[in-house]
Amino acid sequence: MSSSNMRREFLRLSAAVGSGLVLSSCGGNRSQPEQAKSEASSKADEDKKGGEVTATEDLMREHGVLRRALLVYTAAARKLRSNPSAVPPDALQKTAKLFRAFGEEYHEKELEEQFIFPAVKQAGGAAASLPDILVVQHNRGREITDYIINVTNGAKLGANAQELVRALESFVLMYEHHAAREDTIIFPAWKQTMTTKQLDEMGERFEDIEHEQFGEDGYEEAVKQIGDVEGSLGLSDISQFTAPPPPKT
Repeated sequence: MSSSNMRREFLRLSAAVGSGLVLSSCGGNRSQPEQAKSEASSKADEDKKGGEVTATEDLMREHGVLRRALLVYTAAARKLRSNPSAVPPDALQKTAKLFRAFGEEYHEKELEEQFIFPAVKQAGGAAASLPDILVVQHNRGREITDYIINVTNGAKLGANAQELVRALESFVLMYEHHAAREDTIIFPAWKQTMTTKQLDEMGERFEDIEHEQFGEDGYEEAVKQIGDVEGSLGLSDISQFTAPPPPKT
């Protein structure tokens, strides 16, 4: 190759390399804000306390609200046996209406009966026989909730107090067994039907349904409502329920 040709080739390669360096530098500058934003987002996720509520966690904490309603019913039934006038009807009515809206209309109908039970039945296995029984219990629970709301419309609980006691106690017994089976058999079986991505998507779906039903703070408002009822019945201080020491042997 002649010296002039070599010089032209050198200049061409130098220009190409220089252009590449410039483009690389420009590309790096353009991506820096995006990279910084991504790093900031990752850092925020690392620093965020608690993290996202998973679908199964959401179901179980909703059960926590319903279990507190059952504890209200248990305490009310105990008082009704000895002194019906000691139980304000509106406390029971508020509890029943909370159970209706948050438990029956939302948790049972919108989540369990629409998504969870069908998936568990389709998957088969030991858990597949339970959803049909659980739906029967959902329907019976709604009948009892109707009854509780109706008999607590008055200013006092009188002649029907003992019938109400039996209804409350049967409701509590049914749902204690019902929720325990869901937590330990149904929800784990349902979780096994999905991938991690599908479970995340279902968690978002559940959250959207909750917001549609109750607004942004559905769960928090339910916790507040049951807390107010507990306060009206003297149940807020859980230290009173600390078990006594067992008998000495």
